[in-house]
Amino acid sequence: METEFAALSLSDELLAVVAELGFERLTPVQARTIPALLEGKDLVGQSRTGSGKTAAFALPILQRLPLGAREVGALVLCPTRELSAQVAREIRRLGRRHAGLTVLVLAGGEPVGRQIGALEKGVHIAVGTPGRVLDHLRRRTLRVHRVATVVLDEADRMLDMGFQEDMEKILKALPPARQTVFFSATFPSSIESLCQKHQRDPVFVKVEAEPEQAREIRQLVVHAEQEQKIGALRWVLATYSHESALIFANLKVTVAEIAKVLSEAGVSTGSLHGDLEQYDRDKVMAKFRNASTRVLVATDVAARGIDIEDLDLVVNFDLPSQPEVYVHRIGRTGRAGKVGLAISLRTEREQLKVDAIEHLTGVKLQVTEREAVPRGEKAVLARALERDAKMATLRISGGRKEKLRPGDILGALTGEAGGLSADDIGKIEIHDHFAYVAVKKSISRGAQQSLSSGRIKGRKFNVTFED
Repeated sequence: METEFAALSLSDELLAVVAELGFERLTPVQARTIPALLEGKDLVGQSRTGSGKTAAFALPILQRLPLGAREVGALVLCPTRELSAQVAREIRRLGRRHAGLTVLVLAGGEPVGRQIGALEKGVHIAVGTPGRVLDHLRRRTLRVHRVATVVLDEADRMLDMGFQEDMEKILKALPPARQTVFFSATFPSSIESLCQKHQRDPVFVKVEAEPEQAREIRQLVVHAEQEQKIGALRWVLATYSHESALIFANLKVTVAEIAKVLSEAGVSTGSLHGDLEQYDRDKVMAKFRNASTRVLVATDVAARGIDIEDLDLVVNFDLPSQPEVYVHRIGRTGRAGKVGLAISLRTEREQLKVDAIEHLTGVKLQVTEREAVPRGEKAVLARALERDAKMATLRISGGRKEKLRPGDILGALTGEAGGLSADDIGKIEIHDHFAYVAVKKSISRGAQQSLSSGRIKGRKFNVTFED
């Protein structure tokens, strides 16, 4: 089995991008799936979150995609808007040497009219949720007669969310002579049924989490009854050093309560749940990714597909009912060779969940006693908790459709007008009609004023703080 990208039958353009992005060795799922996908075979890939599966299906799609006609040649279905946006970003990143490549997200939370306009102009790859994709098929605004590859990403989650009927209708609407790819963390009988109906002699690939991967995450459990959990959470966040933390709760009302308590304690906190509009979800995620927000509180459905670099700490405020979900949650820390930390709060009644997790993972969770805090030390604990974010986020009223690129914004900030050092500037995210840039909080006011009064690519844009 090949272990390096250079050994794959990829174009010079794709190999150059892979090298630019610093990818050297194939992950196990990439090594076992990319050759089969490049040959056009149907495939079922079973792997955990963070295994590199997006590149595993995106590279073969880009390799085989005809760019001459602006027609949808590949369709990717995802369970949530967030994952759709993340997958689209990754495809654009990998396809940045494909001149004229257009990738469109078809998901709720954005006006249908704007998506229809983009489809009329022509799109090469569509990435979206089953509900919105089916809506466009019914309106006849999405033409799929040229689709050569369809990917169902996190297929098990789409089934859990009740999308089976929509998925069936979409698959039946596609050309019969196509490549059909399923990626899933689990392989329930419902996915087996879909495979039998919609695939031809698929290749099955199952990649288990490697033992050394499991050892990269230190897993602790802290006993706290329900009424004690908020206090226990504050103790965890104050005791265990972190720059960024992701907290999981099972209910959106719990997410709101946690976010309120932490914000009042002086912690820069964001929350992610199913009721947020798309603009607000994009803003919350951008601020967490660029370190303007240190702590994110989320439900599982809202957080599905989140991929954060350098995430120090995952906290299970509530333990999930399925041990597989626990594995997905904690898999977001301890990446890229770093040791991660996952801490779970459990009530007496949740011990059975801990037992199920230990049985599935083969790892014994380390029980940690929460120390009683003497009266005089409570102020010290409060100060340890109250740590503000280092960065602030600026929103620029122009994006991909206005031909703005990260280098244009960086140049405006570091050039003669802006005068900033590159070290003062963090992550830059370009969306369709706006962009986010993180700058050090200490110089953020000056950065906002210089961008507002100056020009980017010779044009004036409105620049505001994202609070």
